[in-house]
Order: sequence, then C-alpha cells, then structure tokens
Amino acid sequence: MSYTHTITVPMSYAQAVEATRAALAEEGFGILTEIDVKATFTKKLGAESGEAVGDYVILGACNPSLASKALAAEPQLGALLPCNVVVRRGATEDHATIDAIDPQTMVQLSDSAAVREVAEDAERRLRAALDAVGVASKHA
Repeated sequence: MSYTHTITVPMSYAQAVEATRAALAEEGFGILTEIDVKATFTKKLGAESGEAVGDYVILGACNPSLASKALAAEPQLGALLPCNVVVRRGATEDHATIDAIDPQTMVQLSDSAAVREVAEDAERRLRAALDAVGVASKHA
C-alpha cells in the first residue's frame, strides 16, 4: 500500500524546502510543526546518526478549513493531523525528494462520507503543491 505522493526534483535541499513551503501556502496550508530530523538525531543519538539520515525535515502542514471539517466528522481524526510533508536531500546535493502523506489513508480508516470529501480535497491540494514544486524546480 502506498501512503505517500512522492516527487524528486533537481533542486538543492534548501531550495526544495523553500519551494515546498511556498507551494503549501498557495494551497492554503500553514506549517504547524517542523522537525529537523538530522538535528534531532544528532542531539539525541550522536553525530553519526544525524549524518546517516542526512538533510531531512518533516513539515506538519495544516489547512484549517479542511482540518475543521475532518474533526467535525470524526474527532479522533486529530490523531492523523497535521498532514506530514517530508523534504529530504536526494542521492546528490542537487536533488531533493518530497513525500506528502496521501490523505486517502484517512478514507481507509473511516466510512464517513464527510471524511472522504475532506480527504479528496486535501489530496487535490497536496498534489497541486507537489506539482508546483516540480514546476519551480525547472526554473531553479
């Protein structure tokens, strides 16, 4: 089962993080949380662990309108929020990979028509954001 939508772009890690933030904002997502995995692993597990994971950030993206609808339909869906988007350095310095949660995962856990509607809207918006990053990478 695939649970993410993934693209790899010809951008540096820093450019990809910036482009991803901008594309998410264009689709109505704010960033509620940000986890620098490399820094966290380095601090908690040592430099070797941080270097092993490399540049890797988890952005907790939230569209308040969609989150409100989802929580109204099923309050326990808060356990699946925010929508996580990962930006990580690719195999080379000039490539990055972006993984966004597939909101259809929520549909597999719920029978609610309202949840299905929210998931479809969130998926459309997240895919549009990934597409925008792909377009931006051609101009980077």
